[in-house]
Amino acid sequence: MTVSVVIPARDEEASVGTVVREILATGRVAEVVVADNGSRDGTAERARAAGATVVSEPRAGYGRACLAGLAEVARRPPDVVAFVDADRSDDPADLAAILAPIERGQADLVIGSRVLGQRAGRVEPGALLPQARWGNALAVALVRARWGVRFTDLGPFRAVRWDALARLGMRDETFGWTVEMQVRAARAGLRTAEVPVAYRRRVGRSKITGTVSGTVRAGTAILWTVGVHAVRGPLPPAPRLPPTRDTESPRQ
Repeated sequence: MTVSVVIPARDEEASVGTVVREILATGRVAEVVVADNGSRDGTAERARAAGATVVSEPRAGYGRACLAGLAEVARRPPDVVAFVDADRSDDPADLAAILAPIERGQADLVIGSRVLGQRAGRVEPGALLPQARWGNALAVALVRARWGVRFTDLGPFRAVRWDALARLGMRDETFGWTVEMQVRAARAGLRTAEVPVAYRRRVGRSKITGTVSGTVRAGTAILWTVGVHAVRGPLPPAPRLPPTRDTESPRQ
């Protein structure tokens, strides 16, 4: 099973190189694509030096960065694409656990749940801020009420089968990216799973939950995304896809 990893990054030079190296050290991935989201520091250079393919998306927006990374991955589609943040809050050692339900044929989309990780004592104190916990709890409660699909978190560390992702037709360009994926998966009837993951204090200050304006904008985007999809029916049938790659050799 070939796996590509997309890392959206904006001004994360202090941590992105370490994240890339730790992901590659797992031995599970064919390539790591870092989507440089208009960084004003050495993020791109650090990521490239660590072994990642770097693409540029100068327009700010978490979803835009993810879409830019996927456009690069689509040149040689893998079986599975995973997403991880660049701030080193996620632990790449959890990648195997996130991939396992897909490898066993039990899930199409797997979310690394920080909430389950917290219950298992794997979340560093102060890493998962109160506003993030309450906002995520509200969003997943609304998803369950509307579609009957149970999630505990909107965690950024996740993996999805390439063919399933193509069916979802992801469009969100900002903070609603993670919840859009889960809502669209619910609408499409995909098999979903969660696994507990570790969560650490991020390197540097959060651009979202670390500021009042970021928290408000993210919360608004998440609730808007859930509301818009709540009035829509099931997703249309999946489009035809190019074949997945037949090698795990990273692109040079």
